[in-house]
Amino acid sequence: MHKRILGLVAVAACLVVPAAAAVSLGDAAGSYTISPAASSIRFTVGKAGGGGFDGAFARFKGNIRIDNSDVERSRVNITIFPESVGTGQNRIDAFLRSDAVFDAANNPEIQFRSTSVNRTSATTAVIDGRLTARGKTFPEKFTAELDGLKSGTIKFHVTGKVLRSRYGMDVGTPLYSNVVDFDMTLTGRRG
Repeated sequence: MHKRILGLVAVAACLVVPAAAAVSLGDAAGSYTISPAASSIRFTVGKAGGGGFDGAFARFKGNIRIDNSDVERSRVNITIFPESVGTGQNRIDAFLRSDAVFDAANNPEIQFRSTSVNRTSATTAVIDGRLTARGKTFPEKFTAELDGLKSGTIKFHVTGKVLRSRYGMDVGTPLYSNVVDFDMTLTGRRG
């Protein structure tokens, strides 16, 4: 009877632990190309008194390399094409592409290059790097959580906050927040 109870407890414990917890960053070692079709880069800019707007970038590319012997030596490189910004509102999209914000005609790329990856648990890490937009480069920090690893495909949920004023995009402040909240799903394919 005692063995049966222990067996049921073990099965229940396995059901409670999320599937991603069984996979660690160390298990995910390798190089991956980010698949835009299976990924998303979304952002939110708040507004005083509530509201604001949400948007996303339709075009981006990048790669993730997870070091087999030392996760902290891993690398993330992402390039975003700001002309692909979309909010669902044509007037706001045109404004964001204009020289008042992204200046997409003269600055066709936004780049993030990691400088370090600091593991915070078996499935999470803080990624420090350098973000370049409108010809200005500053250190930024993002949090990544491993959401899955299956058949050569890896998936991360990445979040972070960026001050847009640092990059000369502070038009509309303080009515619109200076903080841009990023919420990304990055899916990479090994190879």
